[in-house]
Formats: sequence, C-alpha cells, structure tokens
Amino acid sequence: MPLDLFTPDDTAVLLIDHQVGTMGWVRSATFEDMKANALALAKAATALRMPLVLTSSLEERDQGPLLEELKEIAPVEYDNRVKRAGVVNAMDDPEFAAAVKATSRNNLIIAGVTNDVCTVYPTLTALDEGYRVQVVADAGGSMSKLADAVALRRMENAGAILTSANMILTELALNWASPAGKALIPIVGELIPV
Repeated sequence: MPLDLFTPDDTAVLLIDHQVGTMGWVRSATFEDMKANALALAKAATALRMPLVLTSSLEERDQGPLLEELKEIAPVEYDNRVKRAGVVNAMDDPEFAAAVKATSRNNLIIAGVTNDVCTVYPTLTALDEGYRVQVVADAGGSMSKLADAVALRRMENAGAILTSANMILTELALNWASPAGKALIPIVGELIPV
C-alpha cells in the first residue's frame, strides 16, 4: 500500500490563536517549545509557498496579540489574519471557513495554541467536511497534561493524524536534495535542541 503523504502542492497550514496571552495559559508544554514549533510551521509554509491561514480571537483582551514573529515571517498572511470576535471553533467563523476553502487544498496541517480548545473543534469540523487533517500536537498544548492527552485522543479517534512539527516538516521535504528539502533544512535545524 503506497504512502499517502501530504505534499506542499496539496496542503495548507492553519495556525489558530498563537497569541501571547493564551500561550501563557498552557501548562502541558513550554511557551518556548510551542512558539518554536508554530513559527517553524509558518516558515515552512512561506518557504514552500503553501497557503497559510492565521486567525486570532479577542486580541484586545487577555488573549493578547499574535506572536510578533508571525508578522515578520508572513506579513501578508498576518495582515489578512481572521480576527474572530470570540467564536471558539474557528471553522464556525464564516470568514475563517471561507479562507480555508479559498486555499483549494484538501489536506490541512492544523496547529492551535490550545489543543483542548483552539485545535480540537476546527479539526473535528474539518474532518466532518471531508478534509484530511494532520494535527501538530507540539505546536500547542493544554491547561494540563491530562486535558492535552484527552484532546489528542479525541481528534485521533475522529480521524486526524497526530504529528509533530519536525515530523510534518520532514514529510513535506521527503528528500533533502529536493527543492522542498533544501528549503526546509534550515527550518528543521532551528528545532534541534542546543
């Protein structure tokens, strides 16, 4: 049976609510690790010219602004981010759902800052709508390790593929000598612990 891997040509990246305030609520992962993994996904999307959809919720409240580095990595996508007015499931926001549909990609890489809130509901909705989804578990976390484990299990049971930032980047590269591989080598290198 041949592998049915995601490729840069058939995949979009969705980053949901990587806001400095919300990131501070996570206890199952460190702020630094979540940030590094989310930024790596944004860099990969930009380097491989993959559609990148950013969204935030209530930036003017405790959730705070999106990571400032996202503006440097993907300025157009940052400026065009969908600013939700509190809708928990990003896919329930008509503007976000339209942005996802406009990518014309059937494969979605989804990373939300909180796996048990920001990631789980859009993932379940996307699966229900027929998308193939890989959830980047280490680009987010939850308020407890148990909450994170339960959220990941729920998404996997619904049909999502669980992955890590490093794993999905190497899947997109497939061959380090390819143009995609060469573009991703430095991004993967940034994830290596020092």
